[in-house]
Amino acid sequence: MAYNFNSVIVPLITLTYIFFIKKKRTLFFLFLIFYSISDLMGLIISNLHINEPEKWYSLHYYIGNSLYILAYVFLVIKIIKSLNFIHVIKNFKIHLLVLSILNVYLVYVLQVIINPNLIMEGDYYLELMYNIVLVLLLSVALLNYFYRDNKKSLYLFIGSLLIVFSEVIDVAYLYITQKSLLNVLGTTLALGAFYFFYQQSKLFNKKNEVKNYMLLE
Repeated sequence: MAYNFNSVIVPLITLTYIFFIKKKRTLFFLFLIFYSISDLMGLIISNLHINEPEKWYSLHYYIGNSLYILAYVFLVIKIIKSLNFIHVIKNFKIHLLVLSILNVYLVYVLQVIINPNLIMEGDYYLELMYNIVLVLLLSVALLNYFYRDNKKSLYLFIGSLLIVFSEVIDVAYLYITQKSLLNVLGTTLALGAFYFFYQQSKLFNKKNEVKNYMLLE
């Protein structure tokens, strides 16, 4: 039930975004679309009585995860486009260093957990790319919040944080222990993440809405 519910969350939010948000952002819309397609694909495959189920599950593993990666890439690009890299590098040197170390460590830990359960060598690189994009999303969302320091960037960061936690819990559920509590918790976090993603989509950054660090110093 948690899986089925989780699989329809984003498609429903995507429909809400289409019908109720007038000023749509292309990259965020693509993020929702690709994520929704992957979710619906998994939902259909898991609920249909099909021949050669292992073949279909394998197909969904590669195509579905590739769609998730593309979805996260669109969201990362959306956030990056609002950043001034010269300003970020100049004012957030320590932040960048700490985030880089944490990202490498988190990706390493996730790969250590996942690696013993992988079958083909290509699976390792797919999972590696997935995890890199995921931690990159969290990092740029945090930098965007430091950079903008407004309600929209805060919601975007909270959404990114919750979706990363949800993904990490899914890894624990799939590869460590399949307890129902983990599945429900992961679904709840995903629901919270897309709630904040949706809320930030209704807000807009103002021009020159950046902290003046020279004045603060």
